[in-house]
Amino acid sequence: MPEPRSIDILLARYRESHLNPVNEVIHCICVPVIVFTLLGLLWTLHPLLAVAASLASLYYYVQLSKPFAVGMLLMTAAMLALLLALPPVTVLPLSLSIFVLAWIGQFIGHQIEGKKPSFLEDLRFLLIGPLFVLSFLYRRLKLAY
Repeated sequence: MPEPRSIDILLARYRESHLNPVNEVIHCICVPVIVFTLLGLLWTLHPLLAVAASLASLYYYVQLSKPFAVGMLLMTAAMLALLLALPPVTVLPLSLSIFVLAWIGQFIGHQIEGKKPSFLEDLRFLLIGPLFVLSFLYRRLKLAY
């Protein structure tokens, strides 16, 4: 039997604290919102900083799973395009306020779950959260990752 891939191990560990269906729904909403608003916060410092952070995370994702990296590339490109389209004066207040609300949602989800967020044990899980959400879409579309 082949050794499990790193991505499968990381997703399985992440899933351990995301078994409650309500928490899963909250994560499916809040995780992409947090990614978008984090990019927005970086964008306000300098748009190239948001692009650089995206490229760095995509490099990590390619190491874990090329199909996931493609999905994250599409999602990140759409988010960066939206940031480019927004009036610059709105990006900071919008990103900051929604970032805080989304994290409140995440912690409510973990209160419902009864388990602490995975990233408190391993910071890599801040990057695995988006893949966890993307895995729901990939399974629904019957795409291998």
